[in-house]
Amino acid sequence: MRICLLGCFVALLLVVQGGVAAQTGSTPAGNAEAGKAVWALGNTSCRNCHGGDGEGGFGPGLAGRIDLDVERFRSYVRNPVGRMPAYVPSELTDQEIADLVAYFNSLKPVVKPGPWRVELPDDAPRGQQLAIAVIGCGQCHLATFETPRHGAAEVNGDFEWFKRMVYDHVAAQWEQWKQFDPSITPTTPRPAGPPGRNRVRMGSYSPQRLPEPLLKEIWQWAMEDLGKLVPLAARMTAGTQGPTGATYNVQVTNAGIKNKGLAAEDITVEVELPDNAKVVTATGGKYEGVRRNSEGKTVAAWRLPRLAATEQQMLTLTLTQPAATMRGIVHWAKPAVKADGEVMFELVTGGRGGRGGA
Repeated sequence: MRICLLGCFVALLLVVQGGVAAQTGSTPAGNAEAGKAVWALGNTSCRNCHGGDGEGGFGPGLAGRIDLDVERFRSYVRNPVGRMPAYVPSELTDQEIADLVAYFNSLKPVVKPGPWRVELPDDAPRGQQLAIAVIGCGQCHLATFETPRHGAAEVNGDFEWFKRMVYDHVAAQWEQWKQFDPSITPTTPRPAGPPGRNRVRMGSYSPQRLPEPLLKEIWQWAMEDLGKLVPLAARMTAGTQGPTGATYNVQVTNAGIKNKGLAAEDITVEVELPDNAKVVTATGGKYEGVRRNSEGKTVAAWRLPRLAATEQQMLTLTLTQPAATMRGIVHWAKPAVKADGEVMFELVTGGRGGRGGA
């Protein structure tokens, strides 16, 4: 499969080869330290194909390529001819591209590329083969396409939604984010920082290079066979400690868009109990008591009949003694999925709880 893919990247290697061009007024000078920050902070998802240190993987290596030419590299990033999406200036500026080239040129050359971030499973169906090993989507979206399946469930998107997310990704993604928060307004230039709703990190694919029939096969495998993933989130925090024991709160949320996202039905929530701890009280949902789970762990369990998009359910658990760590799991019966249909979470003192596949 790797040999078959070699041809997909020959064009890139040809485009970026050549001597370093003289800087002109239209070609910004690059700064290696700034480029390192762009690369490391996840301002793009390029690392998933080209390696954490530019050593290569699914995509060709970039480290130590002193022959990289800013003008040609920028031209390829804007209008690629291989399997890479095109990046627009609003999400990846000319200055950031020049900085990236300076950073790559500052690195030592790599003799052998690194492994793929996501390898193709044995006996993968054709849609998964296309997503992971041909187009490369799985290098960012993982082997079972969790992120797009969550995104589709957030709005119960159909194939037309999927097409727009692939062929006009920047505009489509900002529109979906604004449905979560209408106050979101893209700033120029986009701020740097860890991934979030501060910039779109995927480019847009050309229908000529990713024809609709192939995209349909990926859709059928991910969304129709595996199933859309309801974006359930769970967060567990410590509450009060009183004379009856230590109380913990578990908030379960359907993070879809109101009146659009899929609802989850017949939900089970389980919290693994610490050794020697006994349940004093439990509230919220339908508490089913203490039992052994499929792994033989002792858990406190609840059932929730349904959570529609934006709905929340708060559960509380009071134990005879405090715990330094605890973990739990949420899973649901409908809509049924073949992969990733559970949410793992842990006791936290701050930050966010877990979401399956995130």
